[in-house]
Formats: sequence, structure tokens, C-alpha cells
Amino acid sequence: MTIDGDDPLARRAFWWFMLVALVVLAAGLGLRDPWPPDEPRFALVARQMLASGQWLFPHRGIELYSDKPPLLMWCEAMAFWLTGGWRGAFLLPSLLAGMGSLWVVYRTGRRLWNARIGLFAAILLLAAIQFVEVIKHAQIDPLLLFWITLGNGCLLLHCLRGPDWPAYWLGCFAAGLGVITKGVGVLVLLMLLPYVFARFRKWPGITVTRGDGWRWAAGALAFLLPILSWLLPMLAVVHASRSPEYLAYVQDLLFRQTAQRYSHSWAHLEPAWFFLLVMLRDWFPVCLLIPLLFPAWRRALREREPRVLLPLAWWLLALVFFSIPGGKREIYLLPALPMMVLAMAPFMDALLARRWFERSAFALTLLMGVVFLAAGSWALLAHPKAALRVAAGYELADGGRLLWYCVLAVGAVFLLAAAWFRPRRGVFALLAGLGMAWVTWCCATYPLLDDNQSARALMREANDRIGPDGELALVQWREELLLQAKRPVAEFGYSRSSAAQMHDALVWQAQAPQRRWILLNSVALGRCVDPTRVVHMGVANRSTWWMFDSKAVIPGCTTTAE
Repeated sequence: MTIDGDDPLARRAFWWFMLVALVVLAAGLGLRDPWPPDEPRFALVARQMLASGQWLFPHRGIELYSDKPPLLMWCEAMAFWLTGGWRGAFLLPSLLAGMGSLWVVYRTGRRLWNARIGLFAAILLLAAIQFVEVIKHAQIDPLLLFWITLGNGCLLLHCLRGPDWPAYWLGCFAAGLGVITKGVGVLVLLMLLPYVFARFRKWPGITVTRGDGWRWAAGALAFLLPILSWLLPMLAVVHASRSPEYLAYVQDLLFRQTAQRYSHSWAHLEPAWFFLLVMLRDWFPVCLLIPLLFPAWRRALREREPRVLLPLAWWLLALVFFSIPGGKREIYLLPALPMMVLAMAPFMDALLARRWFERSAFALTLLMGVVFLAAGSWALLAHPKAALRVAAGYELADGGRLLWYCVLAVGAVFLLAAAWFRPRRGVFALLAGLGMAWVTWCCATYPLLDDNQSARALMREANDRIGPDGELALVQWREELLLQAKRPVAEFGYSRSSAAQMHDALVWQAQAPQRRWILLNSVALGRCVDPTRVVHMGVANRSTWWMFDSKAVIPGCTTTAE
């Protein structure tokens, strides 16, 4: 199978596409603060890095944070340093990673095939719900997605359009950056397995090099360079200090959070077929193309087309890798999505030439509009228990009426797109509906939900209640509370038991009982606090929070630090 030539119109169209992608991915930027579960944690760690100047050993409050390598926190701290404000800064690394991933997918598709197919691949990536949803959150995964996509793209160019040794070395270097982002960047090197297979079987189009062993070995050095640039200074400090705290940090980060998490998962336990459901649900609507393209993929593999084999094989290898351990999360398989769309893109012209394909996309646009309109109308008119629970969880007035209007607005934009493009341009209708839906939803709901999701309203009320001279401590706290605190607060560790935190908090309060208050999660209320004298502070992120002063402490009651 060959596709020759290039399309200058498609190359120009790509930059218009990138402008649209920027609008979609950046919609809502600056309209909200960090939201749980992960965003406040990384923003808090980054802020403490800037404040303390300690870059090798991240802290969450008074404790070391060893769950993840520090690269994302470094990027967020740099973004804050450049912009001077957290509201825009904390999402910038994700936005840049998303735009970079689209560019790499386009460039890889253009180099392997032509500009039109590269554009198709980038459009398919942006159309997948999980891609946009993840890029709109300040988590580690957008950055990991970019490094793995860059690494895979560079290896594909070297293996299929090479020899291109700078691209190969850059791909290995990106894999190393992926390791110090989340540990699994090494998966990039799995691309060499289908390459070796195709080379051994003498498939056409495969790069064949002889006498270049040292160049291949240099890839290992490129891979290790970013890892050692971080690891060696950190280990040198640990060796020099001999601090038990630092030793425990290294042990947890390098062993428990990597090999042990993979081989003996302790959270998010799911069955082996879990990711099949993830692809069906989270890669919608792009996943609907998979059964349609099976015949084309089979035909291409029979024709020994390595440009289809390598991305398809890497996608399947990643699926197997993440399916082996018991612990699984939807986000784990995201780096395989760019390889899937690269395998799809060469066959999109054939699908677009079929009238039923356009009409099916148009019908799907109508269906999504009707579903959102029906859901919003049902919530507004029938007030079902599910809708009331959602509204209560966000502490929204009037049963969440404004939120359900936002749902109606999303349905309306799908129907508007369908009416504008008509059935003969159903694919345009679906893509336009998806893009406008993301922009509408983010711009409408971020300001509506931010006070609750970010805990900003909770901490503002707590600050007002304790007065200008009051002091506040947190027990069984979450990162967003410490991030949103209006003044310095006391905390007694994050990972310690609630009983140990409460014991230390009561000792702290007894030292200045007239001005010290304790804010805590409802699960941490112990036997030494009179429940009739605590102040209900409301619900934030579906957790109930209370606050009390020394008058609520039962006289003579003692606690233990167990």
C-alpha cells in the first residue's frame, strides 16, 4: 500500500486546526483554581518548591512527597515563576503538552505518509474524549503523554524513514524524561520490538543499518541522561546527609511506587479486560472506527506494511503491559491513543468517501444533542434523586438549576452543529459539536463549581470565622485546603492517622486556647470533641468539614497519638 505526494492545502489547514485545538484545549483557562484529586497536590508541592528552594525533595506540607518524580512540579513552579499567578500557571504545562502531542502526531503522520494523513491523525486525537478531558487537568499524565508520543514518533521516523540518528536519540531522551515524569516512559523502547520483527522478516520500508552498533548504544546513553541528571544529585544529597527521612523517600519513590506498585498493586484493582471497556468509553467517538478498520489493517499487514505494523503493535504491547497488574486506572492507557490514531489515519479517506459514514456521523451528532437535552430537561423538571445528589455534592442552590442549564447548552450546540452542516457533512457536524461542547461546558461550569471544587469558599469562611487574630490548624486535611488557606496554618502531617493528627492538634490548641481553631474532616471527629459545639462548615468535594475552638473540647478528656 502506497500513498504518494503531499497536499500543501492540508499543511496550511493544519495550522488552522491548531488554532481550533488551542481554543478547545485552553477554554476555561484562568476561570478556576486547582481541583482534586491531583491538581491541588501538585500545585501545593510546586508552590512549596518555589518558597523553600528545595527542588530535589518535594514536600506536601511538612512531609516529603514521594509518590511521583518531580518533573511536573518543576514545570508548574516554572510556569508560576513566569506568569506570577497560579490560576493560569498550573494548567499551562498540560496545555503545552496537549498542543505538543498534536503537533508530534501530525508531523509523524506527514513524514510517514503525507500532510493530509498527518492532519487526519491529529484530528482523530483531538476528537477523543479522554485526550481533551486529560489535557484540561493539571495532572502528570498530559506531560507523560507528550514524552511518550514524542519518543514513539521519533523512533517511528528512524525505523521507517531513516536512518535518522538524531531522531532516534531524541526519542530515547524523551523516554528518559517520561521515566522522571511517571516512571513508565521506558515503554517507548517497546517500539523496537516490532521493528526488529519486521527487519528480521525483511519487510519493505524498514530502515536497515550495518556497522552502527555504537549509534544504537548511544540511545541507551540518551535514555539515561535525564534520569541520571535527576537521580545522581538526589542520591548524593541522601548519601551526604544520611537522613532517615531522605532514605525513606528514596526507598518509596524508586521501589515501592514503581516495581512494587506494578507487581503487587494495592489500589484500583480491576479485571484483566478492564482497558477494553476504557477504550470503548473514554476513546469515544474515535473508538467506533476500530471495527470498521479491522479489514483495512488486516489487508495492510498481509501486504507487509510496517507503517501500520509498528504503531498497531505498540498499541497492543502497551495494552498487554497495563493489563497484567491488578491495579488499573483509566488514565494508564492514554499514551496508546496517539499510536492508535496513527494507525487509523491512512484509511480515513476511504471511509469519508462512503455516504453512509457521513450520515452515521450526522446521526451520532443528533443523538448526542438529544441525550444532553433530555438529561438536562429531566434534571430540571423531574428533580430525580441522582440530580439532587449531584447538586448537594457541589452545594449548588435551587437543586443545581444552573448546572442543568449548562447540560442543556451542550445539547443545544450539538443540534446547532447538526443543523448547520447537514447530513452530507456529518463528520464536520460531529467534530464541530464536540469542539463547541467542550468550550461551552468549561466556560460555563468552571466559575459555577470552582468555589466548592477548589475549597476556596470553605477556606474563605474559615478565615472569616476565626477573626483577624485567630490561628487555624488542619486535621485529616486535603491538599486544596492548605493551598487555599488565606494565612499560614498549622498541620501535623498528611499521611499520619487521624488520631495522631488530632492528638497533636489538641496539644497545639491548648497552648493558646483563646485564639486557636481546628478545621477537620468529619471522619476525624474523636471522642474528646463535643459534637454539639462544633461549627458545620459545609461540603467541599463531597467531604463534610467542621471547625471548633477550645470550648468544644471535653474537659479532662485525653487522646493518644496512635
